[in-house]
Amino acid sequence: MLNYQELAQEVLQGKSINQEEALRLISTPDSDIFKLLSASDQIRRHYKKKRVRLCAIINAKSGRCSENCAFCAQSAHFKTQIETYPLVAKEVMFAAAKRAEKEMSATCFSIVTSGKSVHTSSDLENIASAIENIRKETKLNRCASLGILNENQIKKLKAAGLIRLHHNLETAESFFAKICTTHSYQERVQTVRLAKKMGLEVCSGGIFGLGETKEQRVELAFTLRELKVDSVPINILHPIPGTPAAEKYQPLPPFEVLKLVATYRFILPQADLGVLGGREFALRDLQALIFPAGANVILIGDYLVTKGQAPEKDLQMIKDLGLEVEK
Repeated sequence: MLNYQELAQEVLQGKSINQEEALRLISTPDSDIFKLLSASDQIRRHYKKKRVRLCAIINAKSGRCSENCAFCAQSAHFKTQIETYPLVAKEVMFAAAKRAEKEMSATCFSIVTSGKSVHTSSDLENIASAIENIRKETKLNRCASLGILNENQIKKLKAAGLIRLHHNLETAESFFAKICTTHSYQERVQTVRLAKKMGLEVCSGGIFGLGETKEQRVELAFTLRELKVDSVPINILHPIPGTPAAEKYQPLPPFEVLKLVATYRFILPQADLGVLGGREFALRDLQALIFPAGANVILIGDYLVTKGQAPEKDLQMIKDLGLEVEK
């Protein structure tokens, strides 16, 4: 029988758990889940104290993406009912950041665009200008999710004040071809490596509930550990009609989501660990348990193409748990 508390103490003493141990954690029987959460909460509290990081985003360019990621409502390959539009003005991005800081107590703000990359110099200029204004006029950490970028693009964004690049690997390499065929897994990995090389923090995780196995969930975590990413977002599939993933959708039980979060905290003890997209949809009344499971980051406000929980409810949840928003 796995001794969760003993393994947590070993992690706190510097041990890196192996894949066999991780598979046992993610396969915890439902009857033992609160033993697992008690242990993962020890690791979270040791490294993250009572602090919760609140991230907010703007969907700055929506739809018409050339890639065929099976879960994505913004792909031009699928017929969905989302709103599509080109890159919004830099003033709109900046105003959204100001609202996130003032009205939602956000810690971090991310500019997110659809598409494989930023394809025009004018779009890159507008994004860089918005980041510079956010740096000058707010206390927010600046993040962007812009697809696959090259060295010159990253250099320009960093000079403007970008701190962290968000670029999900989405799933394990062994499963990736099942969800996307228009670009390779290695292209994603190379963008993560390049951002780290250029001195940016990296936020990189995945989306779960696509049909991947528990072994593949663990595989992704070990890839992220090898890449030394700074923050790991865990997204749970919220199926959008018209996407291939929605046609094959099998909901993840809330306890399965919590075991996933806890296992990632054991594998990545010092990383920021967030439960972002699909949180309310997948966990319902068990949302608050993501924190003892190991999370210290949530997305506050709306997501890319779906609505989020009211910010005041998230803030009350954090307060009720005796936690505090990171300043």
